[in-house]
Amino acid sequence: MHKKLLLGVEAIAQGAIDGGLSGVYAYPGTPSTEITEYIQANPLAKERNIHRDWSANEKTAMESAIGMSYAGKRAMVCMKHVGMNVCADAFVNSAITGVNGGLVVVAADDPEMHSSQNEQDSRFYGDFALIPILEPSNQQEAYDMAYEAFELSEKVGLPVLLRITTRLAHSRATVEEKPTKNQNENSQPQHPRQFVLLPAIAKKRYAHLLSMQKEIEDIAENSPYNRLEDTPETKIGIIASGIAYNYLVENFNGQIQYPVLKIGQYPLPTKQIEYLKNKCEKIVVIEEGYPFIENKLRGIPADPKIKGKIDGTFPRQGELNADITGKAFGITPTQVYQPSNLVAARPPALCTGCSHIDMYQVLNQVMEEYGSGKVFADIGCYTLGALPPYQAINSCVDMGASITMAKGASDAGIKNAVAVIGDSTFCHSGMTGLLDAVIENTPITVLISDNSTTAMTGGQKSHGENRIQKICIGLGVDPQHVRVITPLKNKHAEMYQTIKEELEYKGVSVIISQRECVRTASRKAAKKRAAIQN
Repeated sequence: MHKKLLLGVEAIAQGAIDGGLSGVYAYPGTPSTEITEYIQANPLAKERNIHRDWSANEKTAMESAIGMSYAGKRAMVCMKHVGMNVCADAFVNSAITGVNGGLVVVAADDPEMHSSQNEQDSRFYGDFALIPILEPSNQQEAYDMAYEAFELSEKVGLPVLLRITTRLAHSRATVEEKPTKNQNENSQPQHPRQFVLLPAIAKKRYAHLLSMQKEIEDIAENSPYNRLEDTPETKIGIIASGIAYNYLVENFNGQIQYPVLKIGQYPLPTKQIEYLKNKCEKIVVIEEGYPFIENKLRGIPADPKIKGKIDGTFPRQGELNADITGKAFGITPTQVYQPSNLVAARPPALCTGCSHIDMYQVLNQVMEEYGSGKVFADIGCYTLGALPPYQAINSCVDMGASITMAKGASDAGIKNAVAVIGDSTFCHSGMTGLLDAVIENTPITVLISDNSTTAMTGGQKSHGENRIQKICIGLGVDPQHVRVITPLKNKHAEMYQTIKEELEYKGVSVIISQRECVRTASRKAAKKRAAIQN
């Protein structure tokens, strides 16, 4: 057995490889990105020819993984929590179709919104879809769950959701590997028409999904990841899930005087919960994210003995930690660290030399003539254009929303509306919005800030590299109004004139502001120098 020091996300990747993975499908998103990157760099993954290229978005990733499962192979889909919204159609329906080869969906939630628009909890998606959910409390469990989840998926014939959070994803611990399993051979689905969700078939498949609930409940009830650590104490009983269990153990130095039910697999183990509720005067629920377990326990009217996030024992907002956990039990942190007064807060900023800077400087100058409140932006590095000194954008809602919001504003009578979107985000979910604008010839200007990479998540390859112009023309934009500019200081006047001309055009136009990300360009140059020296 080998031991490795791994991040939680790396432990999941290694567990999947060792568990017989044949393909990983993903779109980059913090804190999930490194799962796919680890597999991309892994020698065994290369030797086994495991599929490991990026997908255009989370929906296409989910659907590709379903296709691999259909063929009998084991597949994994990885995304951050908001990616679950993008793939929800395919994800929920995959519970109806069922699986052939094992299918594991990894959702990396981001409490505290370190790099996200919200704090949503992906356990609700798994619960809604009526499928098993796994939630590791440490890196070893993350590895073990990824390793075993394919067999669980194949046993119950359903996808399995593996839910992690930021702190577990990006912290390291020693992980012991297990023997590597062989990949599945290709095979046809057991029920040839189970993936054909015509209403007549879907009704039968849904009935089958409902009939499986007792089995997956029994499996969860007896899961080694759901463990009751009993004590004679009856005043307080504790239910702790995922990484929250680690915070609890840390506060009591592993010697917890209260009975604790550790949750790592869902549906919830109802028998163990009932035992704890009947035994103890008060139940304290500790969980990262939404009050998912607490809501299931409280009932209507709310059970006053259940304490957690809803009654204020723990905060509803932000990331849980050991100090917050300890405070609920009257434990004062032994050492409190305060931010130094010597270090000023530094908001995130665009890199020196970034192409987005030159683009925003020109755009701001042009928009002075047309008025404020007309620039709709998207998810990417360029979202930092909302901050000083640019303050150039007026919206950032979700992937692809820039174009459709600009269209809606234009439909409402806003003249000279502009959408700012990156090349990777455009391919992720901007193309369909542009098609809507083309069909109605909506008078908007779409400014695609193309830096030839997915820069915000570390420089992964963009699907739009060297093909944005052709995509826009293919979608029906008049070729005369698909313009390319180079965002550089010495091109300022030319950029200004191009943007102004397209703002005056009474139809949909696209301007592609095209210059490679300074980070990826410098990395390429460094690799080239190293190759020459060697």
